[in-house]
Amino acid sequence: MTDTLSRAPVRLGWRLVLLGFSQLIIAVDYNIVYVALPEIGTDLGFSAQSLQWVVSAYAVGYGGLLLLGGRMVDRLGARRVWFAAIVIYGLSSLVAGFANSPGTLIAARAVQGAGGALLFPATLTLIFIGFPEGPKRNQALSVWGAIGGGGLAAGALLGGLFTDWWGWESVLFVNVPLTALAFMAGIKLLPADAPAQKGIRDFDVPGALLATAGATLIVFGLASGPDSGWTSFQSAGTEAIGAVLLVVFFLVEARTRSPLMPLRLVRTRTLAVTMAVAFLFMATLSTGYYLFTTYLQPVLGYSPIKAGLAFLPLCAFSMAAGQLTGPLLNKFGLRKVFTGTLLVNGAGVAATALGMSVGGSFWALMPGILLWGFGGGVGFTVTFAAAGMGISPMEQGVASSMASTLAQIGGAVGLAALVAVANHGIDYDAAPAVTDIVDGLQLAGVIAGIVVAVGAVITFVFLKDPEPPTAVVAESGVTEADQTTGAATA
Repeated sequence: MTDTLSRAPVRLGWRLVLLGFSQLIIAVDYNIVYVALPEIGTDLGFSAQSLQWVVSAYAVGYGGLLLLGGRMVDRLGARRVWFAAIVIYGLSSLVAGFANSPGTLIAARAVQGAGGALLFPATLTLIFIGFPEGPKRNQALSVWGAIGGGGLAAGALLGGLFTDWWGWESVLFVNVPLTALAFMAGIKLLPADAPAQKGIRDFDVPGALLATAGATLIVFGLASGPDSGWTSFQSAGTEAIGAVLLVVFFLVEARTRSPLMPLRLVRTRTLAVTMAVAFLFMATLSTGYYLFTTYLQPVLGYSPIKAGLAFLPLCAFSMAAGQLTGPLLNKFGLRKVFTGTLLVNGAGVAATALGMSVGGSFWALMPGILLWGFGGGVGFTVTFAAAGMGISPMEQGVASSMASTLAQIGGAVGLAALVAVANHGIDYDAAPAVTDIVDGLQLAGVIAGIVVAVGAVITFVFLKDPEPPTAVVAESGVTEADQTTGAATA
């Protein structure tokens, strides 16, 4: 009996490592592709505007199915969904690495996104149910966020190394051994699920299809605008149809018996604010990475390895900042930390863009990169900590998925829109002047910074820290007020 209890904290620690590793897989895949984009575009024949679909296809598949993933976690159990997600992620990565056409790669990336849509809520739910609300959960989320930040750093470096050594295909193949390792560890470390809830067949498939189709058409319209014309049916028409489908999605959610997005949860102020801010925050994160890659390789002429190394300071700052999230939340509260980190992140993205110049130096970007990385590292963790605040344990999966859905769709929409801004008026078929490319990158980067600042205004005006109840000392010596304050910051 004593020996079993002494081993329990060790097993819990290794479980947290595995859940962090799950986030690392997602983060590696998110960042490893950026450095390989120029080679992917050349090898498979993508245009300058359509190349962003390598990123957006993943984001749309991820964001469009996250709500379904969250509901599956709540109904089927986090462990079951986690294993299914790992298998989907590994197999789709294998197919993506063998892709020999833009269509095949985009389709495989969309399936990867579907795997991520299952993996993310399952991982986050396992953290929420495995660690009690308060400082322990804040600490667990800090570790989770820091490991995810490490994945961004590893993705940037591996993307450069693998692309130079073995070609762009290797940046997709790397997920295969990672998912295999996670699968084997999960058999030993993850707790068994409770029996699946009744009504597991009622997953609101129409809602999932509407959300995915609506988001896809809006992103497609934004991405098509520069080539087909912003008033053409291919651009404006598909955007309008996508918007209509999203409106129908909300109507369906209001009437269905088991909605993917329970609209009553949106009445929770913290979750509603978090969803709006997540959309804006991730719109700039995806754009920032894309712009940074475009500056390092086509403008400064960096090799993939050198570009990967150039990403490391940004990712290191982000990873270090993620470790500070728990202490910052415990000391200053959600509203102050959320608002402050968004302001820092937006200023960093804009400063990095303004530091770009023809024949410029990477070191001129460092002040902006420092702010960008710090704000991004804290902001990412705070966003998903806030999503679970005030939500019952049985609905943590769908709450985190609601916030992450808006984040991923925001990333795809923001990337499509701001890449169009960066490429406006530039004819890549005619060897455009480097000054025109830099001007476009600067404009898009400044707009991205302003978008994050708008998110900071939203959190400052609408987000409120709940008042803790009157302190009641428990036998453990921890007051009820302490427990509630910890839950609020989680």
